[in-house]
Amino acid sequence: MSERVNSFLGGSPLSVAIRLILLSIAVGLILSWFSFSPWDVIDWFVDLFDWLWITVFGSLDRAFDFFLLGAAIVIPLFIISRLFSMGGRR
Repeated sequence: MSERVNSFLGGSPLSVAIRLILLSIAVGLILSWFSFSPWDVIDWFVDLFDWLWITVFGSLDRAFDFFLLGAAIVIPLFIISRLFSMGGRR
């Protein structure tokens, strides 16, 4: 079980916690330097969720347009990546 946790976290839980704490402090300092507050970040996420909800579910025909637009890029990239992975197996 411990190996599964270490594999999932990318290291021991204590070292991952220490890295996350130090990274959080560094990002907090940078965001503070740009005059961001935690509420600004939370408001940004709420506004993003609202925009996504209205954009995707506001009108289903728009959602279908977004699907087609994304599929025009994703499907060819998927096919190309599969072709390259098949070539490496020989």
